[in-house]
Amino acid sequence: MSAETTLDVSELRELVADTLDVEPSELTDEVLLIEELEVDSVVALELAVTLEQRYRIKIPEEELGTVRRFPDIQDLLNRKLSG
Repeated sequence: MSAETTLDVSELRELVADTLDVEPSELTDEVLLIEELEVDSVVALELAVTLEQRYRIKIPEEELGTVRRFPDIQDLLNRKLSG
């Protein structure tokens, strides 16, 4: 992983919170994105596009479907950035 692609968790939390239109403090590791933050498919797609552009990766729809909490986003990005 290069210095450019090292995952900054606080930056990621800010980016995700901004995309989901919630306060970063609401985006805890335990909160369920769909059930508690009411993330729908349109917002999920917007988040995927934002992450793809920011980190220069591709997130297939089936992988996006596995994301339920913030740590899932971190895990997905770590896999993409290290692979």
